[in-house]
Amino acid sequence: MGLFSGLIGNASQKDNDKVEQQLVDVLVPGEQVELAYVLVRDLIVFTEKRLILVDKQGVTGKKTSYRSIPYKSISRFTVETNGHFDLDSELKIWISSAKEPAEILQFKSSKNIVQIQQALAAAVLR
Repeated sequence: MGLFSGLIGNASQKDNDKVEQQLVDVLVPGEQVELAYVLVRDLIVFTEKRLILVDKQGVTGKKTSYRSIPYKSISRFTVETNGHFDLDSELKIWISSAKEPAEILQFKSSKNIVQIQQALAAAVLR
């Protein structure tokens, strides 16, 4: 799985401690990473309080966007797995009463999207 999966767009699980070190300036005191996935250069991070989407931008990846979505703000989400002709899987997240999804994440495989969906469901339904 590892590097090759990341290069072709499959999310692979990342070590929580390493992610916490990366996000030391983003996490509030006492907040811990429960689950993290890397998708090429980007991260999908689940803490006990929120979902953090880390978007590395530019050629060098030095510019980084951190999107924080508290679980209580997520009103619904959908998961679309890949098929024979449509090879992409998709996770859409809506916030509050918005008509359009606030976030659309695309994956090349539905292998880990099921795990990500389960983690999101567990966090939102707490």
